[in-house]
Amino acid sequence: MILPIFFIFSLISSISHAAVQDFCVADLSGPDGPAGYTCKKPATVTVNDFVYSALGIAARIDLAPGGVVPFHTHPGGLLHFQINAGGTLALAFASFSSDRPGLQILDNVLFGNNLPTELIAATTFLDTAQIKKLKGVLGGSG
Repeated sequence: MILPIFFIFSLISSISHAAVQDFCVADLSGPDGPAGYTCKKPATVTVNDFVYSALGIAARIDLAPGGVVPFHTHPGGLLHFQINAGGTLALAFASFSSDRPGLQILDNVLFGNNLPTELIAATTFLDTAQIKKLKGVLGGSG
């Protein structure tokens, strides 16, 4: 029983694109394609290629009391949100395991599109009038 579980776990962890390289310094002299610039060869990377002392720090977030970051997801991540339920300013630092983590705000994905309103109503349990109102605000149609 342990062997099949170990095999499945090793298969899943081996297909993760996040663990392909320890680091990637963009080769700006090469072409920029849909996936971005290619990486420099590790042998040619110098300390001067690293501008920041902590390459994983991607953003600083300041949330006022009652402030909200709406539901969103990053590829390979969970659907999540942030809210400051305290009485003082909240400070957070976001870091990612990729140089291009991506971001999808759930509200824009659900209501800023041309999917049929009835389909969204079936998946969100919102009434069609509310969905049409949200689509109007976020640029959706249908």
